[in-house]
Amino acid sequence: MKKNTWYNKKLLKLSWQRGMPPEDMMVKQVYGVAFDSHGRILLKIDETNINPDYNLAGGKPELFDRDISDTLKREFIEEVNTSLMDNPVVVGYQTVEGDNCPVYAQIRMACIINHIGERLPDGDNGKIYKRLLCSPKRAIELLSWDDIGEKLIDDSCDTAKKYFNITYYGTADVGNRHTYKNKFKAIKQIGFMRFL
Repeated sequence: MKKNTWYNKKLLKLSWQRGMPPEDMMVKQVYGVAFDSHGRILLKIDETNINPDYNLAGGKPELFDRDISDTLKREFIEEVNTSLMDNPVVVGYQTVEGDNCPVYAQIRMACIINHIGERLPDGDNGKIYKRLLCSPKRAIELLSWDDIGEKLIDDSCDTAKKYFNITYYGTADVGNRHTYKNKFKAIKQIGFMRFL
């Protein structure tokens, strides 16, 4: 699946592929589609601009990260103060062409939420992001990433079902106190997620 998009006044060519990128391809991003035990997806919300920006949590691999799972877990703590279970699975990657450098990959992983803590400033930029747990369908709408975004979420749902036995059960979107249970841990209270 391919798409062209403008970003920072550059025309980029994007394509979505399942699995890991080739070993010789540079990886510039590792982002996660994080599921709760009800199959809802965690989005971060940046309200710096007039219109809120919905995104997945994740970021750039650092030299001190042991692997891409380590990058993902670190970024989730930094950006949305959320710990993940120890078994993220690569769903696929987006290739990016036209950014004044060789083609590079943006890896996307499916993962399971362990605990969502209180909202804290991102250590990288000081922003305090809101969080939303929502249905996969709503995540596709809010992310607004067109066909590639829809394929990413669909493939992530397939991965979550295959590897984690997680399926969306139709419970409502939440941004408040809620209790979670997954097959790896006992019921946990994840605290207040308030939309202010």
